[in-house]
Amino acid sequence: MTTPNTRTKLSTLLSAWEAYCRDPHFEHFVEFALGVNTLAEILRTGSSVGLARISQDLEQEALGLFGGPDSHPISDEARSQLAEHIRGLTQLLAGDAPVAQQDRRQHGSSGCTPPAAPGLYLVSDHALHWQDLQAQLGYFGLNIQRISWQNLPQQVQGFFLLDLPASPHWQAQLATLRRQNPASQLIALGLDSEFELMHEALKHGCDHCFPRHMTHPAMVAHILELQDTLQEEAYRVLIVDDSVTAHALIRRALAEQGIETRAISEPSQVLDALRDFQPDLLLLDMYMPGCTGVEVARIIRQHPEYLSTPIVYLSGETDLALQVEALRLGGDHFLTKPFNPVFLNAIVKSKIERYRTLRRSMQHDSLTGLLNHTSSKTQLDMALEQCRQQQKPLCVAMLDIDHFKLVNDRYGHPVGDQIIRSLAWLLKKRVRSQDILGRYGGEEFLLALPGATLSQGFTVLELLRQDFAAIHHPYGDGYFQLSFSCGMAAFPVIDSREALIQAADDALYRAKHAGRNRVECA
Repeated sequence: MTTPNTRTKLSTLLSAWEAYCRDPHFEHFVEFALGVNTLAEILRTGSSVGLARISQDLEQEALGLFGGPDSHPISDEARSQLAEHIRGLTQLLAGDAPVAQQDRRQHGSSGCTPPAAPGLYLVSDHALHWQDLQAQLGYFGLNIQRISWQNLPQQVQGFFLLDLPASPHWQAQLATLRRQNPASQLIALGLDSEFELMHEALKHGCDHCFPRHMTHPAMVAHILELQDTLQEEAYRVLIVDDSVTAHALIRRALAEQGIETRAISEPSQVLDALRDFQPDLLLLDMYMPGCTGVEVARIIRQHPEYLSTPIVYLSGETDLALQVEALRLGGDHFLTKPFNPVFLNAIVKSKIERYRTLRRSMQHDSLTGLLNHTSSKTQLDMALEQCRQQQKPLCVAMLDIDHFKLVNDRYGHPVGDQIIRSLAWLLKKRVRSQDILGRYGGEEFLLALPGATLSQGFTVLELLRQDFAAIHHPYGDGYFQLSFSCGMAAFPVIDSREALIQAADDALYRAKHAGRNRVECA
């Protein structure tokens, strides 16, 4: 989808390219390569898979011509080819028409309306075959629009589920769909698990292939995961370097990627900066007056809370033995000066992504991807303090799946796990980014709605209760249905985290004893 940020970065890229064409010096090409890299990263982290692929091809082409000052200007042929590819990407971005599907539940006055999801389309000449999959997706608010292979749309942004046609020319039809909808994800359904078939499908435009033996619940799980775009805070990098010039160059390069930076010149300030700024990564100069980067790294690693924070050395040092020793003494990577800004960005982002993935795995439940017990309480403390400062209400709900032990006894624990995931997916699809959602333990969930009163929260949870009870969980040749019970409490009537959870838990207990499948308020 073309966003204001995407358009801004495209404009920056085009300005840098025009500057290079007027005055083909290396510095202008560096700005252009940074612009291409930034745009490719934005498209890669969004849902525009086709556009991301095209922009990454342009990025590879630009990096192949990067070289150094002596490599510029590039040849007329290379310049012409780059210009053609830039024109093509610009036209695609200009013609990208987002088609959004509204969530089927709107939470109105509660202010708890989740963001709209991209469109979902089934391209098939035999739609009846996929009725069950359509119904399963519908339970999570994903309504599918059916399209035949004879009426392929153009410039649509969304997810295409493809029942590949029984035609000797299916590869050409697939390639046409890919070419006409570069901003969409293409998912082939029910393919035979053979290498050649999947190779052809992926080569001609598919992003994912679902094998024939894949169950509909598993397909639903995968589609929901693909639609779950995680909005993260901006990356933060702390620069420790005694050179003000180095600060400026590094900060400019990282700012192109939206990375927040803080720079200090005195190594002795590093612990205070770590506590205050909470960076995802440190860039350390190897040689500073009175202290080396390795010595700084060793001091940092004495503090358990910073043991896993990535440290990247920046230095003109080319001695391999010294580089290896520096890495052994607390570093994670070594970049030599002068550095390629595009490569610097790539190293920084890859290190931070791995660091955040590790941190996320420690804070989230492995079965559902929701916050775990400890993280739920930590996040609730932070939200409660913010609501207290802003004098806003906050609603807390405790949910528990009814008769869950009978599910495990009758259908087995794998089915029980699937039920837990189903409720987690339903909740994730309906809540806002600022809401707190965690698996509190077993089949019990915690949901906190900052800014919502008890009555507003009740409206949200009552809709969720009805929708979960309507889901048909497949088993064998049939299906079964389940429900959950819920207890709720709200701040400021109850003003501490422990008391809120206890009051909501007491209300949940009353809901269970009043017949289950109901929402009770403290």
